[in-house]
Amino acid sequence: MAEPTFWDDPDGAQQVVRRLKGLKAVVDPVEEVGRILEDAQVMLGLAEEEDDDSGLAGVERDLASAEKRLERIEFLSLLAGADDPKNAYLSIHAGAGGTESCDWAAMLLRMYSRYVERAGWEMAIVDSTEGEEAGFRSVTLRVVGPYAFGYLSAEVGVHRLVRISPFDAQGRRHTSFASVDVLPEIEDAGEVEIDEADLRIDFFRATGAGGQHVNKTSSAVRITHAPTGIVVQCQNERSQHQNRRTAMEMLRGRLKRLEEQKRDEELAKLYGQKGEIAWGNQIRSYVLQPYTMVKDHRTEVETGKVQDVLDGDLDAFIEAELHRRAAARTGAG
Repeated sequence: MAEPTFWDDPDGAQQVVRRLKGLKAVVDPVEEVGRILEDAQVMLGLAEEEDDDSGLAGVERDLASAEKRLERIEFLSLLAGADDPKNAYLSIHAGAGGTESCDWAAMLLRMYSRYVERAGWEMAIVDSTEGEEAGFRSVTLRVVGPYAFGYLSAEVGVHRLVRISPFDAQGRRHTSFASVDVLPEIEDAGEVEIDEADLRIDFFRATGAGGQHVNKTSSAVRITHAPTGIVVQCQNERSQHQNRRTAMEMLRGRLKRLEEQKRDEELAKLYGQKGEIAWGNQIRSYVLQPYTMVKDHRTEVETGKVQDVLDGDLDAFIEAELHRRAAARTGAG
């Protein structure tokens, strides 16, 4: 990065910067704990020499801080997959329930947007299809941040909402479903080889919000991979070139997922949990009526603070699922 020509290739330079951030996310917490322990050791010596109770109390606080940081480092060891440190594409699809489910998809979009903000990551909508009356039929986010894929992969599955419908004049309780899928961003084209002859690429005008440029030009891109039938599309970038590049990254992610499923039974089983976007396949339930509770059916983690969860407080659910996966891999518990 110190080379004078480093920024001559902006795209390549950005990749290096993102890689550096990912590495620093691993190294910096370890070095910080080392600094805290060194300082605590010095303070302990001084406090003992001077028989300083307040100094000893400060050492105890430092050690407690170091312990919490070490627990976080230990947790990061759960994110040891090759793709875990990468950026992610998170997709939400409305399921059974019509307008209700489209509105539920919009609520999930808000929830994950808040979670991304809490994590200090960045996000942008790369594709969306609005519902007929409200919400989204589908929406895809690109999430940029250290270990974005590792954390968000714990959210793959069907999410169920129970509430009094705001769209029902009789005020009846409705159950809605939406599925969440997460793919790693594959920036290295050589990591997943794609034969251009296997692709059908269609260009079309974007729909929905996006400004005059988006709606007046055929900048949106849809790519169909003939051998697998996988279809990806991107319409929210300003140029056709940007949309095509993003769509290709999403395609590489889905193809890599497919190959991993073939080689790894555990991953295939995990993805299969999503199943049909309807009753009986949910990984988590969000109940607003007749009581309030969010419960994860994989880990049994639950809370009555539904609004906090819908505001992006997902740490307890994600961490429990990552621990569950780690135990499954090692055959423990």
